[in-house]
Amino acid sequence: MDLIRIKNVEKKYKNGVTAIYDLNLAIEKGAFVFVIGGSGSGKSTLIKMLYREEKPTKGQIIVGGLDVAKLRNSKVYRLRRKLGIVFQNYRLLEKQTVYENVAFALEVIGAPRDEIRQKVLKALEDVGLKNKIHNYPDQLSGGEQQRVAIARAIVNDPKLLLCDEPTGNLDPDMSMEIVKVLEEINNNRGTTIIMATHDRDIVDKMKKQVITLKDGRLVNFKKKGTYKNEVA
Repeated sequence: MDLIRIKNVEKKYKNGVTAIYDLNLAIEKGAFVFVIGGSGSGKSTLIKMLYREEKPTKGQIIVGGLDVAKLRNSKVYRLRRKLGIVFQNYRLLEKQTVYENVAFALEVIGAPRDEIRQKVLKALEDVGLKNKIHNYPDQLSGGEQQRVAIARAIVNDPKLLLCDEPTGNLDPDMSMEIVKVLEEINNNRGTTIIMATHDRDIVDKMKKQVITLKDGRLVNFKKKGTYKNEVA
């Protein structure tokens, strides 16, 4: 069953630059997909369109049954509640503890306190940080901060987790640890994961599905792909 369907999508910016050309994709529920490509290939534009930061100029994007392109701005929250987003920069609240940073995602939608506690502790356990709930971001390593960001993104048990270069600020060992955390979330929660990355080693070692973009065009979609020879 497809969670995401992209049909004949084009994205042209106001400055005249076309970032995506005639993109057609179907991504199954429960998949783990890397999106790779060189600078300017359209990776980040694709991710942004999936969470409606950007709208396609043409075509259709269906995420979890919602037609993303046709969503009114006032209804975007309906999409955002179906997904979690992890960025390269952790975007944590510096004056809030680890627990409070993760709980914030549920507080804004008015979840009951007991439910918040249960879900926050589960999310932090899933990323290996249950022993750090009282720490503040500046007391954590970069990898730990990214784990908090992942916990915040999964705390409401989204169907889809979008990751835009989540290991971009981390060293190779820590990057691999983060991707292993994502793999466990994919396996244990059944969360569909789409991760834009330029990290060759991660893509080659993980052997997941790989979407390759070049100059805004889809050049490959492999069920078990590698970075090698895919990106010129």
